[in-house]
Amino acid sequence: MTTAYFTASSLDGFIATPEHSLDWLLSRDVDADGPMSYQSFERGVGALVMGASTYRWVHDHEIGQGRPWPYQAPTWVFSHRDLPVVDGDVRFVQDSVADHHPAMLAAAAGRTVWVVGGGELAGQFADAGLLDEVWVQFAPVTLGAGAPLLPRHLELALLEVVRNADFACARYRVVR
Repeated sequence: MTTAYFTASSLDGFIATPEHSLDWLLSRDVDADGPMSYQSFERGVGALVMGASTYRWVHDHEIGQGRPWPYQAPTWVFSHRDLPVVDGDVRFVQDSVADHHPAMLAAAAGRTVWVVGGGELAGQFADAGLLDEVWVQFAPVTLGAGAPLLPRHLELALLEVVRNADFACARYRVVR
């Protein structure tokens, strides 16, 4: 059972622009069936966890466009503010990630717990010793500013590196 942070990043280490835009990412070529693709990773996911900004982005770009909640697996959303409710297994929580991690693992039933977005949230899992892997799909663009990939010191060991169309993809194990 793995808790993994799977995300895309600009070459200069940002996962979104200062305005929370992902336009820079969505315009890149990627092979959905290629190595280390989002689709292949998602098939192994049993539970998800995200922060409020990621939840708002998914809500606005899926629900706001008339599509259903895109995830079947239970999703924990860490937030200290009220967020719109969706039709799906979404659990709004506060407190520390360590308080909720056992329930996430139980719900994942041996599959991956995916830290979807938010470098700060992934960092909280790492700080608590609960983050096992970091998967990063590096896009051929620099942003200069924005939401950082991981805003703290973290030691990693490279497990795998591949190319998927425009992306350089890397999978790391968190060194404890």
